[in-house]
Parts: sequence; structure tokens; C-alpha cells
Amino acid sequence: MSQPLPSRVELLRGADLVPSPWKNGNGVTREIVAFPQAGASLSTFAWRASLADIAQDGPFSRFADIDRTLVLASGAGLLIDEARVAEPTSRLSHALALTGDAVCFGGESAVDARLVDGPVSVFNLMVLRGAVRGGLQIWREAGRRTVAAQTVLLHAAQGPLEVNVAGAGFVGLATGDTLRVDSACAVPIESLGDGVLLVVALDT
Repeated sequence: MSQPLPSRVELLRGADLVPSPWKNGNGVTREIVAFPQAGASLSTFAWRASLADIAQDGPFSRFADIDRTLVLASGAGLLIDEARVAEPTSRLSHALALTGDAVCFGGESAVDARLVDGPVSVFNLMVLRGAVRGGLQIWREAGRRTVAAQTVLLHAAQGPLEVNVAGAGFVGLATGDTLRVDSACAVPIESLGDGVLLVVALDT
């Protein structure tokens, strides 16, 4: 039996992303895609994926009821200090040293970033708590896998990579490019290359 093709596959080039200031003005972000629609305001999205440039130490913007996943995309490294709302006197520290290193935290937490050695770029996934089920995998090796979700984002954190979705043919991804796949069925994915592929699975 032949494998049903995804209902929609969209290529989002990193070179086409438009920069805008962070909510707190301390950095620059480039939205990749958001739901229910691209460009949804920071108070109305259900989920949002973006790339952020961090050029100086300082606090992150706060987002109530949002779960965040941050992945190092480029640069020498980033140190994250997190003070959770429920435990404001206790701080957690996270070190992102290699491309693909990730940390998860609540958007309402007080989070400060410290650069290890110069500016970095990070992939930023934000999902509305209780409304969206979101997960992220880091694929550092080529291979074949199956992902089941309403929306799958395939982001080349480190390229170039080639990705084949449901046998439709390989698509080349440069660093910063993303494939968005919307499907009603599990999607077989094959990747080629020595880079780092971020695989985001989202269900609303």
C-alpha cells in the first residue's frame, strides 16, 4: 500500500525572515511561523517558532502561560539562569555549548542570558500551555524516522541538509531553513547530511 502524502509541505527560507525587536527590546527575533497565523501578536499565538539573535547579556521577555524551548543554533555558547515563579529564591543554571543543545522553561520565569564568547543565535519554540502539545527532537545523524503530529517543523539548525518527506523527493535545506508539514497522518521523514535537524511536533 502506498504511503499517503502530507496535505501540505511549505519551505520557509531563513534568508527571507524579517527581523523585529524582542518584546522587551533587548534583542532581535525573526519569526519563522506562527499559529493560528503568521504574524500573530505576541498575546494571541497558540504556538510560534522563531530565530533570535542575542548580542548582549540580559533578561528575556516574559510570556505568561507559555512553555518555551530554546536551542542553540550558532555561536560559542549561552548560559541561562532561571528563577521560577513558584521558587523565586532558587535559581537554575543551564549551559548551551553546542549547536542543538536545548533548555525548556516557563515563559513567566525570570530568565537571564549570559554570552560565553560573543553573539549567538537561538531557535525559539513557544507554545500556549494547556492548548498545544508540543515536542522537539534534535537529530544529529542522518536516517529514516516517522513523526506523528498535525504540524511538523523541520528546521536546519546546522546545514546543509537534505530532507525527504513521505517519499516526495529530497529538499535541500541551508542553515536557518525550515520545512513546515501539515498532515492528518504519521509522516515518514528521511534526512541526509552531517548537520543538526530540529524536529518539532505540534498538536492543537
